[in-house]
Amino acid sequence: MASTGSKVVILGTGGTIAGTAASATDSIGYRAASLGVEAVVAAVPALQGQALECLQVAQTDSKDMDAAVWQALGRALAQQLARAEVAGVVITHGTDTLEETAYFLHRVLAPRKPVVLTAAMRPATALMADGPQNLLDAVTLARDAAWCGVQAVLGGRVYGPLDLRKRHGWQLDAFGSGDAGLLGLVQDGVPRRFRDLRAAPPHAAAARLLSQDERDWPVVDIVSSHAGARGAVIDALVAAGAMGLVIAGTGNGSLHQALAQAAERARAAGVAVVRASRCLDGGVVGAPAGALPSYGALTPWQARIELMLDLMSGGVPDVVPGAVPDPGLRPR
Repeated sequence: MASTGSKVVILGTGGTIAGTAASATDSIGYRAASLGVEAVVAAVPALQGQALECLQVAQTDSKDMDAAVWQALGRALAQQLARAEVAGVVITHGTDTLEETAYFLHRVLAPRKPVVLTAAMRPATALMADGPQNLLDAVTLARDAAWCGVQAVLGGRVYGPLDLRKRHGWQLDAFGSGDAGLLGLVQDGVPRRFRDLRAAPPHAAAARLLSQDERDWPVVDIVSSHAGARGAVIDALVAAGAMGLVIAGTGNGSLHQALAQAAERARAAGVAVVRASRCLDGGVVGAPAGALPSYGALTPWQARIELMLDLMSGGVPDVVPGAVPDPGLRPR
């Protein structure tokens, strides 16, 4: 449903943007997810008096993000987007898994109204907290029907769900968008678009993922290739019930020989295995003879979500089917 309303709904999930510390100078030793979403909104004077509605979906440090929260968030988001009076939705989130949640929502909902995730690198009690401005910018985008789809805004920069990457552990300017570049900026309260967000239908398994008990979601794990990698890691995950594996390979998705051998054992046991690149940018290009299939430009964390959806849609053959509709991202 396209936007016809004027109300913005803010869904809170916790994170640093809702964090507190004993001292205003402490931006490291804080407790995430300490404040409710209403308190976070109340700290932004420019939002007072606006047509807003707050709903606390979860209260978690995003490092602990899990399937239950994703499912609750997806359901809440779908419900709010279906309301005619709602122009768009803002989601307050932690930075650690922000890129994973953005991709997940993009693939299971593909909304036709603005859905804007925002977060903060400093807690709400910091001397120069970044959360209030980020939240104000997010509400600005959520009111503008021209910004439909899932995106994230931090530091005035607007990122797409396919391209969002957390690139630094503690600096204020922690995110990037790699080769694709930004979707746009919010400058002095005015959005400025650089490129359009590529529209994509939700995955075929999206409805099942949101309705099925999250404990029954396919188990997909990520393994990293590195010097001295051991195939026993893959063997252990298969023994523990993994239904799918993403191997974050070096460079262009290359695998240590011990992992490659273990991957073949896993496939022989009926486990779906794909490769990705552990590099933040570039993804996997090409498919050399005998190489494991990949999801191209998707990061290991995005590939995990895609493989989980593919498994739920009815199984994955030797070459993973083209579930990602964006050009250049089809698995091969």
